[in-house]
Amino acid sequence: MTFGDGSKRQGAFALASRGLTPGKLRGLQRIGNPTGTLTMLALDQNNSVVDMAGNALKRAGEDRAPTYEEVVEVKLALTRGLATAASAVLLDPYYGAWSAVASGAVPPQTGLLVRLERTRYQMSAKGAPLATMEPGFGVEKAKLMGADGVKLLVQFEPSEPESADANFALVQQVYEECRRRDLLLLLETLGFPLPGETKKDESYLDRKAETVVETARILSRYCDVYKAEFPGTLDRHSDQSLEDALHALDGVSERPWVLLSAGVDFEHYLAQVEMALAAGASGVLGGRAFWKEYFDQDDADSRARFLEEVGRKRIERVDELVRSEGSPWFARYGFSAEELAGTRAVEGWHHRYPTA
Repeated sequence: MTFGDGSKRQGAFALASRGLTPGKLRGLQRIGNPTGTLTMLALDQNNSVVDMAGNALKRAGEDRAPTYEEVVEVKLALTRGLATAASAVLLDPYYGAWSAVASGAVPPQTGLLVRLERTRYQMSAKGAPLATMEPGFGVEKAKLMGADGVKLLVQFEPSEPESADANFALVQQVYEECRRRDLLLLLETLGFPLPGETKKDESYLDRKAETVVETARILSRYCDVYKAEFPGTLDRHSDQSLEDALHALDGVSERPWVLLSAGVDFEHYLAQVEMALAAGASGVLGGRAFWKEYFDQDDADSRARFLEEVGRKRIERVDELVRSEGSPWFARYGFSAEELAGTRAVEGWHHRYPTA
């Protein structure tokens, strides 16, 4: 008598050789759909939430900034109302993560990602953004609190070497820390206008696709999931040029990649998502496009209705697309679902499993 089905097996070292160590692999399983696609919700924004909440208070006749406690309650309301529609939720450590875990706002079946970067950037002598870490937090604390992964955002412009060098070094540092802790890392990159530019200037818009693709070429190897900007502008570039840029992004990305929303209106984001999935994206990590109108509602009841009737349905609509059209994250690593199911660790592997 023998046990097992006799199927062909592969050793777990095959996964580890491509970066899929036990912690990283479990993190990917936790933040994804059963099919290996990723429908993730971003609620880690601090500055924009504080600003939007402050504007809502002003409309109600209170000319003040929201308190810490008020921002926490906003984060919890958004998490409770929307997280069950997503495969994972991204929260910040300052307002959101611990309160959301403690209160049960993050459901057990939803993956938890925690932001690492500070939302207010330092600036170089040339006026370029330099990423810094959230004071008092880091990779080790995220691991200790049970997060399934962390997210790091850097603004990156390959043609501006001073900030690019500093931000590149930070990405490498965090990537190595996550490797030592065997913790999943999502890397988000954003282009930025050079001194004297705005994001509406022709010079910025003209180079956006090249910046997005070249940044992915440089940085996507230093993470486990890559969070990319849309490489172009829907109402400015032809569909063919946008498709070409998206395929170029897919071609250079060394990790599964997902599309951020950058605060655009939902219908605009939906069109971007459809094009990105067709080009090889594994899903989304979207934020304000799903929920920004929450702050336009006049009272608690209307805000709750918005989350249930609008915000949640937006995520569900995108999730349906992601599940049917997205590329599974494991395919980017070179594996099929059947190969993963047939993977086995050899006896004694735990003696060789590295410690931090």
